[in-house]
Amino acid sequence: MKIAMIGTGYVGLVSGVCFSDFGHEVVCVDRDPAKIEMLEGGRVPIFEPGLEDLMVRNVGSGRLTFTTDLGAAVDGADAVFIAVGTPTRRGDGHADLTYVMAAAEEIARALTGYAVVVTKSTVPVGTNRKVADAMRAAAPEAAFDVASNPEFLREGAAIDDFMRPDRVVVGVESERAGDVMSDIYRPLYLRDFPIMITDLESAEMIKYAANAFLATKITFINEIAALCERVGADVKKVSKGIGMDGRIGNKFLHAGPGYGGSCFPKDTSALARIGQEHAVPMRIVETVIQVNEGVKHRMIEKLRDLCDGSFNGRTIAVLGVTFKPNTDDMRDAPSLTIVPALVGGGARVRVVDPQGRREGEALLPGVTWCDDPYEASDGADLLVLLTEWNEFRALDLPRIAEAMGTARMADLRNIYSPADVLDAGFTAYDAVGRR
Repeated sequence: MKIAMIGTGYVGLVSGVCFSDFGHEVVCVDRDPAKIEMLEGGRVPIFEPGLEDLMVRNVGSGRLTFTTDLGAAVDGADAVFIAVGTPTRRGDGHADLTYVMAAAEEIARALTGYAVVVTKSTVPVGTNRKVADAMRAAAPEAAFDVASNPEFLREGAAIDDFMRPDRVVVGVESERAGDVMSDIYRPLYLRDFPIMITDLESAEMIKYAANAFLATKITFINEIAALCERVGADVKKVSKGIGMDGRIGNKFLHAGPGYGGSCFPKDTSALARIGQEHAVPMRIVETVIQVNEGVKHRMIEKLRDLCDGSFNGRTIAVLGVTFKPNTDDMRDAPSLTIVPALVGGGARVRVVDPQGRREGEALLPGVTWCDDPYEASDGADLLVLLTEWNEFRALDLPRIAEAMGTARMADLRNIYSPADVLDAGFTAYDAVGRR
């Protein structure tokens, strides 16, 4: 199959590289010449474990190429995937479809034969029909079907998620489009991974419902964590106990400083807006959004308490600022709320993150970047564990405690046990949902 992938952001690049590894001929398109030059040089603009090596291998095989020329990429393609950004629209919380619609119109004018135009971007319910209408208006003679193929990739594990998915969801309206999509995903079907063929609207809704449900689980356990602190329970034990119930499951039940990233904040906001527009308010989702913001501010108060009520003049070491480990993504990370509060309160903030500095330098002004936790904590008044990178899971706690000015720790990911931290020489320890 010949595939054109429009957009080389996170979803587009990972999908294009993995499709080429399936054996398809893939052309990835982006308007940014600098990005295309970088990709052609064997370098990826994002951090995703294993992606660069897989990309280089498939470029070397001749199955994967990059271009700024959308028309050339679309010419003769069996399927054209739209994987452009759908950021939250300022002011109303809805997904901004400007880039999706612009891509659809350009694709329609470039088609030279029948193709399935596949929306890979996360879009509100009904968008694929709007895409079809926009394409017909732009090129009435174009031969195409539209399809919805939402992605379910976890940053930091995207390649494995693509190659070994829980499911592949495809929304189509014609048998011909279904056949093309089945051929594209045939390598997964042959290995018994489930391919779910459904209608357009259901495919669109599955993506939003899945992310909203996962965000709800995270927010639920964070609320339980706050109650655990008041009543003397341990949220880690509570999470384990309820997670053993097969109806609940143990994933996404880790208490922390709130969810962030490229999907959950954007998709919960969009789903809430879709509900409002159709007079079916998403009350649970709306509450999840509100509670998640409150969780971040509750973390700030934890840190303030560990600083005896004021950040002013304190030196605070923050370990991890990306929204999760194994990514360089800073979008809606809890650090973007917490760290500015420390700086604004007069603290001297030192930051360590294995991959976050490239984006973080612009997003977190006023901080000092350090190479490792030991440099950051030297003479500090508070150590904050904010993102659970593996590098932070086995720290030499006695060494850090001895070097700190005031040995206090805020473990916002519940990595360490209170006993181990205090035995190492720390004078104060606080976590999330634990006494």
